[in-house]
Order: sequence, then structure tokens, then C-alpha cells
Amino acid sequence: MEPFETFRAPGLPFVGINVDTDQILPARFLSKPRSGGFAQYLFHDLRFDEDGKERPGFILNQPAYRGTRILVGEENFACGSSRENAVWAIADYGYRVVMASSFGDIFFSNSLKNGLLPVVLPSAAIAELIEALTEDPGAAVEVDLPAQTVTGPRGTRYGFDIDPFSKHCLLKGIDELDYTLSQMDKIEEFERRRAQAET
Repeated sequence: MEPFETFRAPGLPFVGINVDTDQILPARFLSKPRSGGFAQYLFHDLRFDEDGKERPGFILNQPAYRGTRILVGEENFACGSSRENAVWAIADYGYRVVMASSFGDIFFSNSLKNGLLPVVLPSAAIAELIEALTEDPGAAVEVDLPAQTVTGPRGTRYGFDIDPFSKHCLLKGIDELDYTLSQMDKIEEFERRRAQAET
């Protein structure tokens, strides 16, 4: 994974509460191989009609929002069934950050494990960000992970929480397996001491 420190990019104001994982990635695409990427399936049934043509009213199909890399959602974003593929679809499309006032628990956990930063902000802060990004399409949002702050298009700064282990992994660009492997010297030393104690 690519290390995450400070990330500045255009934001997508995704309006709607209880956006579920089946909207993010319809179930019929779950069997697709990971190697092919999932970007093409992101919000598939919202982005495309039955003939595979883009729905012009959907926000991701609007020119000003095609280059967005920070998604700002609302309450209970990515609720519903457990599917890591939903995180893959968002990340493969190019997003590094998803913000909302609350997330589905499994999606939140899967995001952190896949290098996608989920940021929980108060509802009022989310509403302000969505308003600013709607009024000024293509405006940028900045996320400073070391400082744990988000700066919106109007210059307003918001703080957010993240657990220390997840923060460490994101900053280093490693996953849980990488972290475990980085501790092999300590693990092997522990095993040696235990083996000696048992003899």
C-alpha cells in the first residue's frame, strides 16, 4: 500500500443516508477476480442504465466530479452486508478517503485494512463539506493524517479520531501482515526464550 500522510484532492458530495454496500458494489459482481479491478463496478446500477449507458444525473457522471478522490457521504455510509469488495471498488476508482458522520462497522474495519482512510466527522461538519463541494464543484479537501485534521474548501478545519495502530499502518503503507512480519525478530526472540524456559 502507498503510505498516507497528507492528501489533498477534489471532493465528491455524495448525498444520501444509509447508502449500502449493494449500492456501492452490486452483489452480482462479487465473484469477479480481484486482479481485474473493481473501479468499473463502483455504484454500477446508479451510474449506468439497463443498456450500460451513463445516467447523466448521477453525480459521478458529471464532468466536474469525475476527478474526485475524496468521497464525502452522510449517515450510516456503507451499511448492509459484509463485502470487502465494496472497499476495493472505492479504492480502485482512485479514492483514498471516505468521510461520513457514521459508517457500517464492517466497511469501516475493511477500509483501514485496505489503505482507504474512513474519517468520521460530526453531522454538522459533513453538512458543511457537502454544501461547499456542491456550491463549488471540483473544490479540494485536505486530509492531514499525522495531525488528524480535515480542511474543507472554505478553510474550516475539523479534527478526527483514529486508533494508533491503524494510523501507524496507514502512515507506513503497510497492512496487518506486513506489520507482523516487521516484528519477526521480536517474535523469534520470544519463542527462543519460551523454549529455553520449558527445558
